Amino acid sequence: MIIYKFGGTSVGSPERMHKVATLLTRDQEEKIVVLSAVSGTTNQLVKIGDLLLAGRRQEAQEEISQLKQHYEQFISALYTTPKGLETGEKYVQQFFHNLETLAEIPDFNEGNEKTVLATGELISTHLFHSYLEDKGIKARLLPALEFMRLDELGEPDIDFISEKLTSFLNEFDEDSLFITQGFICRNDRGQTDNLKRGGSDYSASLIGAAIRAREVQIWTDIDGMHNNDPRIVDHTFPVASLTFDEAAELAYFGAKILHPASIQPAQKYDIPVWLKSTLNEDAYGTLIGQSTEHGEIKAVAAKDNITAIKIKSTRMLLAYGFLRRIFEIFEKYATPIDMITTSEVAVSLTIDQDEHLSSIIHELENFGSVEVDHDMTIICIVGSKILESNGMAQRIINALENIPIRMISLGGSKNNVSVLLDTRYKNQALQQLNTGVFAISE
Repeated sequence: MIIYKFGGTSVGSPERMHKVATLLTRDQEEKIVVLSAVSGTTNQLVKIGDLLLAGRRQEAQEEISQLKQHYEQFISALYTTPKGLETGEKYVQQFFHNLETLAEIPDFNEGNEKTVLATGELISTHLFHSYLEDKGIKARLLPALEFMRLDELGEPDIDFISEKLTSFLNEFDEDSLFITQGFICRNDRGQTDNLKRGGSDYSASLIGAAIRAREVQIWTDIDGMHNNDPRIVDHTFPVASLTFDEAAELAYFGAKILHPASIQPAQKYDIPVWLKSTLNEDAYGTLIGQSTEHGEIKAVAAKDNITAIKIKSTRMLLAYGFLRRIFEIFEKYATPIDMITTSEVAVSLTIDQDEHLSSIIHELENFGSVEVDHDMTIICIVGSKILESNGMAQRIINALENIPIRMISLGGSKNNVSVLLDTRYKNQALQQLNTGVFAISE
């Protein structure tokens, strides 16, 4: 069994859905296909939910009406027979009636908002499944809300997912093509919930882990994970292979092609993850697994909207327990730390969530002086055991010549070197790394 995941752009138009259907029918291998919402839909649903939470029901209804018109146009180009179009119209009427009903709830709450957000994946899968039927392609629709569940800690309940999904597949053991929703799930109370933004990748990896799939394929409009950001740097190229750890580092530090959490379930059960392109289906893409060549820099990624905090205190000198007390403040406000460097009398660290920044600073000032720098970027240079390669650290530093570096993390991981710099130097840094590390001429 292979798990295929198609993102919003891959199903973002009727023509793209047609292409996906052709791709899936190239062979007879068993497949579970995980679909995201049609591109743009989730953003629109978020806006509708926000309006309803704010009590602006009339504006929300207008947004619902606009989105409905979009889908009416969508299905007119999706189906090729009157019967298919009739089925598509039925689904559009059904799901938008549900949205309109939710919009009339007087005490609309966050639980209702999760139900609104689930509409995107539900409608994309129903339209795609009915299109397959219209083309005479046999497929089975698997409702993710009946097998994808979170536990009481808000984490995926892999045992439940495995049990329920295996039961479904055994029930339809003569079928070889299954369609299901990404992103959406139920929580431990049985309420509609989701795996957060980008969660369709996570859904695919969880499903692959739950049934011990042969591999997971993530299909987007990019031909694999590139060695650098192609939006900023010319002459980038797809990386043929990455380890799970390398891919996780790159995803966390800004590589947009893959959701950071999606690596974990596949890595746990050693299930290869293949990044492929719907625009160039014959391209090799990027294969993520256990083995790779050591000592090579594979790629760089950049993470913006970073805040740097420096705590300076002579009380830190020769004191034990100081760092623990600093970290307890961040734990109190549930704020993760990305990078950290220390000296005898100072600690510098970075965060990417600043909702509680003022409270954190207020408490840190009890320890000493506090300096805060906003609009920073972490650039992560990734490769398996790159620091075991002689001269690699110097090569990275030389590539960043003439760029002021605020912090550097070297040795905390065998797989990356991270540098912090002002965001205004980000593009220059990525371009210089492409020339200095990958030896690519601009």
